[in-house]
Amino acid sequence: MSRICELTGKKAISGNNVSFSKRKTRRKFNPNLQVKRFFNPETGEWVKLKVSTAALRTINKKGIATVLREYKKNGKIK
Repeated sequence: MSRICELTGKKAISGNNVSFSKRKTRRKFNPNLQVKRFFNPETGEWVKLKVSTAALRTINKKGIATVLREYKKNGKIK
């Protein structure tokens, strides 16, 4: 299972660990993903999504039905 947000598409990015002596080694920055179940009142069914915490805030603000509708319209999800 990949570490990609199913709504926003956020995924791991790479960067550097920088030590006190300024030596640089490569590292990964993973997004903060949570697996959550949402109840969609329009369809009356539960939807299980792996979403970033930023997407969770958007869902809390707008509602799951609105967010799913927007992402489907923009072609980000099927």
